Amino acid sequence: MKKISLILLSAITLSLAGCAGIKNIQDLTYIVAIGMDYDETSEEYIVYLQGLNFANIAKQEGGKPVGPVPIYIASARGESINLAIGKLYKKSEPPIYFGHVRTLVLSQKLVNDRAEQVLEEIARNRSVRHRLRLVTTKESIEEVLNTKALFDYPAVYTVLYREKGKGLAQDELNPTSLLYFLRDYYEPMGIAKIPVVKIDRDTWFADEDYPILYLDGFSVFSNQKYIKNIPVEDSIFIEWLLEKRISLNEKVEEDGKLSVVLNIDRPKLKIKYDKNSSEPKVNMEISVNADVVGKMREIPIDKLTAIIEKNLKEKVERIYADGIKEQLDLFNLGENWYRKHPKSYNKLKTTGEFYLKEDSLQEVKVNVQILNFNAYEYEKYG
Repeated sequence: MKKISLILLSAITLSLAGCAGIKNIQDLTYIVAIGMDYDETSEEYIVYLQGLNFANIAKQEGGKPVGPVPIYIASARGESINLAIGKLYKKSEPPIYFGHVRTLVLSQKLVNDRAEQVLEEIARNRSVRHRLRLVTTKESIEEVLNTKALFDYPAVYTVLYREKGKGLAQDELNPTSLLYFLRDYYEPMGIAKIPVVKIDRDTWFADEDYPILYLDGFSVFSNQKYIKNIPVEDSIFIEWLLEKRISLNEKVEEDGKLSVVLNIDRPKLKIKYDKNSSEPKVNMEISVNADVVGKMREIPIDKLTAIIEKNLKEKVERIYADGIKEQLDLFNLGENWYRKHPKSYNKLKTTGEFYLKEDSLQEVKVNVQILNFNAYEYEKYG
């Protein structure tokens, strides 16, 4: 019996010794977001860390914190990103922990001038998970990181931390992960996109204005270069058509007056290439299901369908043409083409010319089916 007791005591002592180096959850400063900017005058990178303590991340009853919890922001400068972050280690108690970084916020200035250097340095860093979210902003990064969610929920409930495809309503953008961005960034054709974060100060009020964060368009890259920002309306339409994770509310007007509001769900997109062409020649076919969510004026159903089909067709053609002016393939029409036509792609690459022209998009066909009228009476005449 004594022998068994000694063995058990030794086992317990060894297990306790093995856990001696493990810290309690409240003994670390959890970094959940990293912001980056660049000062051209001093030629230094500016790094911001958003830290949460135990009170920020612990689950409260009902999911809401008992009272307002401050957001902790640290900042440092350095000739490189790693040097700037290194300065913060010795000034942080409890010690900082990067294992839960979820979002990277880049300033628009950094994206415009130094995107390639920064993205390569981040991609090589083994401490950073490639599934972290990636956003850019023209706002002050410090203000963005200091913005809470509604009802004094902590910052981890804002769009900076939204999961892709979860909790989205219509007319919203998806977040982008570093992994998926880098995959598109190094493609020889097509575009890569980073959502743009903006602070809205006009929508919500409490005792005073209550700022919130929202996604306001995309910063677009092509051939490993930043090209431009595209507006939120075009960004949402591209996301709807290519990603198929959101729905759109579309207005139908007749004689300049609003007649019907439709909700159009996930589209079915077919892209057909001209097999006999040495450069991309494309036909697009889009099939859409729609629901009537509001009816203001009488309009024949066949006319309603024709108008929405015309609106969607014109929107595709207009966004395509806007992209061509900036040598942007906003619908990623070349992405599959170069894989299926490697010889033609290699010949086209030697010319140095952009692979799409105004007539490369030869035809756009749109077919809309209205499935649900939501108790609105509709006469099928016309």
